Amino acid sequence: MQEQPRPSAPASARDPLAWGVALLALAGFAASLILWRSGGGSVDVSWASELDLRLHFSFDGLGALYALLATGVGAAVFAYATAYLPLHLEHQHRPARDRWRFWPWMGLFTLSMVGLATAQDLILLFVMFDMTAVCSYFLIGFDRQERASRLAALMALLVTGIGAVAMLIGAVILYADHGSFSIPELSRTLQASGAASTTTTVATALIAVAALTKSAQVPLHFWLPRAMAAPTPVSAYLHSAAMVAAGVLVIGRVYQLIEVSQVVLDGLLVVGLLSIAIGGAISLTRDGFKQVLAYSTISQYGYVVALYGIGGRAGAGAAAFYVVAHALAKSALFLTAGAVTMATGARKLSQVSGLWRELPALAAASAVAAATLSALPLTIGFFKDELFFHAAAGRSTALGIAAVVAAGLTFAYTWRFWSGLFLGPRRACEKGASQPLDPLPLLLVAPIAVLALLAFVGGLVTAPFAELASDAAAATLGHPAEVHVAYHLDTRTENLMALGAWALGALLLATPRAWGGAARALARAGDRVGPARIYESGLNFLNHLSTAFHDIEVRDLRSRVAAVLVPGGILVALGFIATPTAGAFSVGPISGTDLLVVAMLALVAVAAIVVTSAHEHVAIVLSLAVVGLGLATVYALLGAPDVALVAVLVETVVTLVFLAIVAYAPRGERPTRRELAGAASRPHRRQHESRRWRDPLIGAVAGSAAFLVVWASLSRPAATERVVNEQVRLTPEAHGLDVVTVILADFRGLDTMVEITVIAVAVFGVIALLRRGRTW
Repeated sequence: MQEQPRPSAPASARDPLAWGVALLALAGFAASLILWRSGGGSVDVSWASELDLRLHFSFDGLGALYALLATGVGAAVFAYATAYLPLHLEHQHRPARDRWRFWPWMGLFTLSMVGLATAQDLILLFVMFDMTAVCSYFLIGFDRQERASRLAALMALLVTGIGAVAMLIGAVILYADHGSFSIPELSRTLQASGAASTTTTVATALIAVAALTKSAQVPLHFWLPRAMAAPTPVSAYLHSAAMVAAGVLVIGRVYQLIEVSQVVLDGLLVVGLLSIAIGGAISLTRDGFKQVLAYSTISQYGYVVALYGIGGRAGAGAAAFYVVAHALAKSALFLTAGAVTMATGARKLSQVSGLWRELPALAAASAVAAATLSALPLTIGFFKDELFFHAAAGRSTALGIAAVVAAGLTFAYTWRFWSGLFLGPRRACEKGASQPLDPLPLLLVAPIAVLALLAFVGGLVTAPFAELASDAAAATLGHPAEVHVAYHLDTRTENLMALGAWALGALLLATPRAWGGAARALARAGDRVGPARIYESGLNFLNHLSTAFHDIEVRDLRSRVAAVLVPGGILVALGFIATPTAGAFSVGPISGTDLLVVAMLALVAVAAIVVTSAHEHVAIVLSLAVVGLGLATVYALLGAPDVALVAVLVETVVTLVFLAIVAYAPRGERPTRRELAGAASRPHRRQHESRRWRDPLIGAVAGSAAFLVVWASLSRPAATERVVNEQVRLTPEAHGLDVVTVILADFRGLDTMVEITVIAVAVFGVIALLRRGRTW
């Protein structure tokens, strides 16, 4: 272990940038709370009417729930990070200015989560969904000097980015099928239809896959444990209350689209149960603080996904309540892990124990968080499991039994984590058993205590939390859905299930030898043949494939040209195959000037073939001149004398330049194919022979594609309204006298803006190099 700094808050902990972001999050929490209590509101502005795209945000119950979590938990985590980040940078011997690579991304992530929570348009939802992925990439990779951080950031970006693409495809399919990106409008349409078509099922399944990817659900869960390479505040915020919550938020937002397909609902239930089991079992085998919590997060969000799979008022209400309770507890436990690491230098359970004696406040606050996660009475977590038990038992007895086993797993891995830190004999990695620990800065403990206090108050004063969950469930279902929670001292089913879960959890804690082998075997199997290994193998394959294609492409000029022409021709061919073209093309009679055009095009084709086969320099130049002048003649015959004149001038000048070069070049002829073949070595001879069929094939593919594109472009357009009419109508609004002037001005303005952007990027690049002392 590397030496840890003394955990006393330096002056940089009072950094105005850090506190500015934290105070903005706190102000956002207050604003969200006020807006929720006042009934919410909405903004609906069209920004691309041709594509039916709107900036539609609505602060309904679901938006309020996740906005309050993003800002409220964010404020607590940010306050913690004001003390943690300077210590983290000091420990890694990094300059304090690196905080500028942390705080802006944390603030932007918060805004993205609020935007995602309130978005009412599928494309807007996709944009906000992707913004969270971009922010998380920079935050997970904050320690960019460490290879593990860079790889973890890349993995999170790729996996969740692929999920975002699936969401976009699903949104486009729904638009093509129903003509709208508006989530409320699509919900009304699908609910009225009563049953989902195959197209709708595929579209909603793709959106659900995107959500499951973001929430790290099996088998797309493997990126989350790797993301624990991030600093602790990032893990506490993104991977317990924000980014991972974005996935189940999407499910809640589009639930009315999903619920018309029972197949998708059943899929959510199965994935949720698998995530609960696999995440919980592997969590019991992990030694690292954050690894235990990462796998428990996979398991905990499996509860929420399974509840959405159960559906109805019971499922949606329980899912909303569960997200709140989990966010409070898990973020506090992540912060606890970071505080323990700062105090002791340890990162694994096997390196520490008995810390309650020297860190009593931290032990007490984290104990409340652990009690919340394991659903003990007097905490808000008790009711999350009660609602879960009610929904599961109401679905089937088998599902009720599975719910008890799931809750038992939660109890076991939660108290294994807490007891491993704070109970038992005193042991600390860096300090030794007898040496006292340095006191923790207040800001490394106070946010944990605040979160624990909220969880405790939620167990006593349940009405605000139940009301928030009710409003969120109502927004999810599209109709009122009351969530009622209260203590009942009787033998009702939920209480008996809770007792069974606690007993099972205690039994698992007491008998690690009985189940340890099986759990470790499951973890090893996942490491060897699981999705993480598949991801790594796939990435390596793509890297090798990319290298092979790159080697082929850069071999010579022919290969570079072929790398453009062949894929382009194939894509054009696929487009024509997939597009209905029956009756779209026809060959009419050839007469009049058409005969001259055909004759000139035939001459051009012959001249082009001569260029590829001639060996005398003068013959090549003259053949090229025939090609250019022949096309100029075609332009003139088709009624474009101005273009023809320009072509004649250009071809004349180019031909004269080439002839001058040939006149002053060394004498000699281009060698014949036979001479080349005789002079070449055997590998080069084989390569030369392969070109005899390769080059004509490439030419045929590219030529056919160009012919199809030109033919399609010159075909008579469909009988629809022409764009020029709209351009003529809008010309006065652009303060122009004619259409051509306005178009030129618009394009020139856009071109200038791009040029300015390029210059600005270059300036920043030069500044960055100069600041690093690199002037070459």
